[in-house]
Amino acid sequence: MSGYLDIIFLLVLVVVIFSKLKSILGADTEETKVIMVSKEQFEKAYKEIAKSAFEEDKKEVDLEKLSPLDRELVKIPNFDKKLFVKGAQRAFQMILTSFSKGDSKTLEKLVNQELFEKIENIIKERKDNGIISETDLIGFVETEVESVNFVDDNKVNIVVKFVSEQVNLLKNAEGEVIEGDENYVQTISDVWTFEKNLNPKTNNWLLCSTKKC
Repeated sequence: MSGYLDIIFLLVLVVVIFSKLKSILGADTEETKVIMVSKEQFEKAYKEIAKSAFEEDKKEVDLEKLSPLDRELVKIPNFDKKLFVKGAQRAFQMILTSFSKGDSKTLEKLVNQELFEKIENIIKERKDNGIISETDLIGFVETEVESVNFVDDNKVNIVVKFVSEQVNLLKNAEGEVIEGDENYVQTISDVWTFEKNLNPKTNNWLLCSTKKC
């Protein structure tokens, strides 16, 4: 979804740039003419107008009306809280399913290296013991951003609380249920922390820690 928003923004920005170039470089007001500009002129105009557009966007945000948490969130480049929550829910579902299936290839793309190594050990231990995991995510009861922490100048962490309904089973090699009940829907509260590099060109959030609450 963020990709679509970026494309829309760029299209609008291109229109603004060419309008601005006409006013800066000159054009006949009664007829349309092709404006020939150098690459350096175009890049300079692009950077100036892009900077101006972001500054205007920031001015529109009334920080006094935001909660303390949201005031911190707006400091994250290109951050959209609603899109983040939707993405976090999608990541939760994918990570839960991949962990249950032992899909290390998918997990490696969604969690950081330290957590990935811990998850890999659990997957290996289950496999060695012939244990099969089955998880069915029924749906979300609540998803809430709880806190944000700027680790340093290059990284930010966001803590998210997920309350979800799940059916979880563990089976032995013979397919017998050794933990859980396929007819029992659990309401589970998880607190997950996602991390991201503050580079504006990077929009990948990785899961770095989990805990039950």
